[in-house]
Amino acid sequence: MMRETGVEAALQGSYLKQLKLPAIAKVAAQLAREARQAGQSHEEFLLALLEAEIGQREVSRQKLRLAQARFPILKTLESFQFEAVPSLNKATVLELARGGYIAERQNVILVGGTGAGKTHLVTALGVAHCQQGRRVRFIGASELANRLLEAHAAHRVTPVLASWQKFELVIIDELGFVPFSATGAELLFEFFSAAYERQALAVTTNLPFADWTSVFGNDRLTAALLDRLTHRCHILEFRTESFRLRQSLHQQTPRIAPAESIRRSSSAAAPTAADAGN
Repeated sequence: MMRETGVEAALQGSYLKQLKLPAIAKVAAQLAREARQAGQSHEEFLLALLEAEIGQREVSRQKLRLAQARFPILKTLESFQFEAVPSLNKATVLELARGGYIAERQNVILVGGTGAGKTHLVTALGVAHCQQGRRVRFIGASELANRLLEAHAAHRVTPVLASWQKFELVIIDELGFVPFSATGAELLFEFFSAAYERQALAVTTNLPFADWTSVFGNDRLTAALLDRLTHRCHILEFRTESFRLRQSLHQQTPRIAPAESIRRSSSAAAPTAADAGN
């Protein structure tokens, strides 16, 4: 018993710390007791230890990938209301979630009005890809343009564009809300050109393609950009009203209804001109 206690202490001590095996250090004593009670072989005990370490390392890697992606808020496919967006093909979205389009360096464009669920869905796809072990980065279109403008002012556009190549998927959110300056539009064109067939992009926009000139300001540049972006591309259309507006109206309905009932009751109880004369 003393020897077993000494071994358990060693398993929780400096050896595993030196070998950088924190998960094994955490569960070794418990697994050792369970192995003795179950009559497991040394090989089975060793396998359980290694599985615990590998599992914990994968959890840590997933947390790191999610942090590096910089999602403004985490969303999942399980929480997305497909029934509220009948224009979406759920089977197509679930197939995209498998990540094949990333391996093929294809793009996804999510088009629809404000509040239709585009950011939720593209974030959910990004989260799924992080869990698959892929390197993902989320950024707003305006923020990306501003970063490129800063790089341009510092004469560092080339290394900055190269730094984005480490991501397998770049998600660009809300393209179309704010028009870009001429220089900003040109730099975004450089970004899309650098990514073309080298990595996957996912873009959300509230504008139909015919209106993209209104934010890029140049017909020829916009046409060239769309040519690259929509080549080998999956387009998801969100033909629905705003989720946020619908939710807001739903939340207000109970408050409005009683007030309306009071007004109707008051109207019904108020004396008419004939009653007043009697």
